[in-house]
Amino acid sequence: MKPSDIIDMAVLAALWGASFMLMRFAAPAFGPVPLAALRVIGASLFLVPLLLVRGQAGELRKHWRPLLVVGLTNSTLPFMCLSYAALSITAGMSSIFNAATPLFGAVIAWVWLRDGLNAQRVAGLAIGFSGVLWMAWDQASFKPGGTGWAVVVCLAAPLLYGLSASYTKRFLTGVPSLTVAAGSLLAAALLLCVPAVVWWPTAAPSIADWGAAVFLALACTALAYVLFFRLIANVGPARTITVTFLIPAFAVLFGRVFLGEALTPRMIGGCAVILIGTGFATGLLRWPSRS
Repeated sequence: MKPSDIIDMAVLAALWGASFMLMRFAAPAFGPVPLAALRVIGASLFLVPLLLVRGQAGELRKHWRPLLVVGLTNSTLPFMCLSYAALSITAGMSSIFNAATPLFGAVIAWVWLRDGLNAQRVAGLAIGFSGVLWMAWDQASFKPGGTGWAVVVCLAAPLLYGLSASYTKRFLTGVPSLTVAAGSLLAAALLLCVPAVVWWPTAAPSIADWGAAVFLALACTALAYVLFFRLIANVGPARTITVTFLIPAFAVLFGRVFLGEALTPRMIGGCAVILIGTGFATGLLRWPSRS
């Protein structure tokens, strides 16, 4: 990697790590649905003009159906899930659960796209999902006032991301990455406009809440998408996915510094197990070879 690529990856991890802290901060004021809507509307207002400047508007009309599905599975539903989870569980915990995205993606690609799984990848999946279950078992409580449903919904987000990745590979291979990013976010914005109005908060959010929502939309979503697809073009998808290992570190750090969230030994251990499993499941880590 060139130094510029390393910087891009660090900035991307920091932005996506910050998104969990910002959702934790702003979700109580806006509610899950309006916050998700503001996020995709702001991001699409940034990316769609960029798409038009590059003369790729025709791609939106050509591929509107699969872009609508990707908008639903990669933005609309997961953003609502993560915003809902932010009402009950910490930013660091949400980011650790979200780190399971490559695990869900590998399973869905195996089932749907017949993407092969060797013994190492299967072992990685087993390790990673054991870490997820260990964390969820500790956090989930379905008693009144418990966080059980928040944990379930939080885990639905990486499942949706994994489904969206396979769908994108199946139906949008060869479509310019900016078209997929801008088109899917525009679709998500259209899907969430009416629900956001219906569930708009009765109490006016503060200036700080609006600032968090704007930063979440423009920096943590629009700019992050640009960096993500630029990294894929420069260093390839396999290296780009290593950003998964950095996001929880930033999310836990920001949650600790700005929200005063605790960091427990169980969180550290669970995160390590999930990331080790993810490394083996995606091929980023390998068993020691015999000499």
